[in-house]
Amino acid sequence: MLSEGLYLSSSRRSGVLLHISSLPGGWGVGDFGSGARRFADFLQGAGFTIWQVLPLTPVLPVFGNSPYSSPSAFAGNPLFISPEGLCEEGLVSMNDITARVLPSAREADFAAAELCRRGLLSLAWENFNAQPESFAELRRDFECFRTEESRWLRDYALFSVLKEKNGGRCWTEWPREFSARVTEALAAFAAENGDGISFVEFTQFIFYRQLAALASYCAERGVTLMGDLPIYVAWDSADVWSAPALFDLDTDGAPRCVAGVPPDYFSPTGQRWGNPLYNWEAMRADGFAWWRGRLSHSLKYCGLMRVDHFRGLCAYWEIPASEPTAQNGCWRPALGREMLEAFRAERGLSAEELPLIAEDLGIITDDVRALMEDFSLPGMKVLMFAFGGDVADNPYAPHNIRPRSAVYTGTHDNDTAVGWWRGSSTVRERINFAAYAGQEVTRENVNRVMAHMALASVAEIAVLPAQDILGLDGSCRMNRPAEAAGNWGWRLLPAELDSLLPGSHGFPEKLRSLNILYGRFKEVN
Repeated sequence: MLSEGLYLSSSRRSGVLLHISSLPGGWGVGDFGSGARRFADFLQGAGFTIWQVLPLTPVLPVFGNSPYSSPSAFAGNPLFISPEGLCEEGLVSMNDITARVLPSAREADFAAAELCRRGLLSLAWENFNAQPESFAELRRDFECFRTEESRWLRDYALFSVLKEKNGGRCWTEWPREFSARVTEALAAFAAENGDGISFVEFTQFIFYRQLAALASYCAERGVTLMGDLPIYVAWDSADVWSAPALFDLDTDGAPRCVAGVPPDYFSPTGQRWGNPLYNWEAMRADGFAWWRGRLSHSLKYCGLMRVDHFRGLCAYWEIPASEPTAQNGCWRPALGREMLEAFRAERGLSAEELPLIAEDLGIITDDVRALMEDFSLPGMKVLMFAFGGDVADNPYAPHNIRPRSAVYTGTHDNDTAVGWWRGSSTVRERINFAAYAGQEVTRENVNRVMAHMALASVAEIAVLPAQDILGLDGSCRMNRPAEAAGNWGWRLLPAELDSLLPGSHGFPEKLRSLNILYGRFKEVN
């Protein structure tokens, strides 16, 4: 566990973007097991010191397994629990996990992974309770975890079991005594369903135990985990159910207004996300305790944190819940500055030490820039956005990037470098890119040229998606924002991970030299 986090320094660094679900492995989706450790070995060998992941919270099939739509801002995704890790703890046998092995395919099988983890975790829970003497130390750790995470854990476990018992319906459709959190009714339910609630808590304990072990493994190799914090939470979540006063809801518990962004060049009707908005005044009343707890919780395991849709901490686009699109909304001020100041003061940090990166893509106003400047927060620069129109004045072009930035070849929402070159870029963008690079660019080298450009830039942090290191085409992108289905499932193949490890040949083995050449990695004698 990283109790204080590893804060941004003035030194130049580089990293790779790869979500845990995208790791290869034999149980449906990537996990915290051997595949994750081997990827950390690659990062160390190639001179990368940051491993960026997407949100680690639970996912739901109804939202396409998007990591940005979760029933909890605090809980971890049980699908990332390593069956190998359960075996190493003695909670299940090798036969138990080999009997559930699935093909390590290109696409994640979330449904099969859910069945696999549910079965193994149920067996682990049974063994844990049946053999108290064998797991005495683990039991002590479990009880400590329950105490340390009590602020969110009990409510999340209650919410999960209540939702299951109510057929998966939204919490506003539960019997009134549960939706309104009547104390006596919840106490009676907890007494009747104690084992189920404890099982959810145990699952979270195992998740965070394995995450802490992976974070330590990375730290021993000089690698910091960078997490991702969605600014909003889902309406049907433990967070909203357990603390409705912190959200802008009507008397029935439904969102009065919802989050999104206004119409722009890319979307004539804007984007209506549907998340409930925060009641910032209520949050101010208790010193932003929920936000401070959320940030502190995330930074126990991740030394850095990307804040998605950072501009929502300055002002947010308020859309009446009755509106079908984002067109008829308005801007409202948020209290993000006060919240960040409260978090900074609680941690005893200077403004320059906040371990946050602001996702500031799109149209950013002066108030957002001022907030980032006052807290010395790096913004994001995506090279794929740099070569359309007038490159000389494009803020994403390398010569216009400020040192206090994180430069990306692309993000989880973008095409791969190869896919961009072959299809999603314009002729003008390709001409400008080749001219800027000062060399012939082809499908075979575009990923290397763009990676080289990112690493050579003045940005303090440079991040390459794993797909761009491997030179994979657009079929391997993680997300297509305009498409509701078919996202989030891409995975590395086992042979691709093998090709990244020390002793392999090709571009990956040159990355260490590039990281050293451009001052992003220093070898220790």
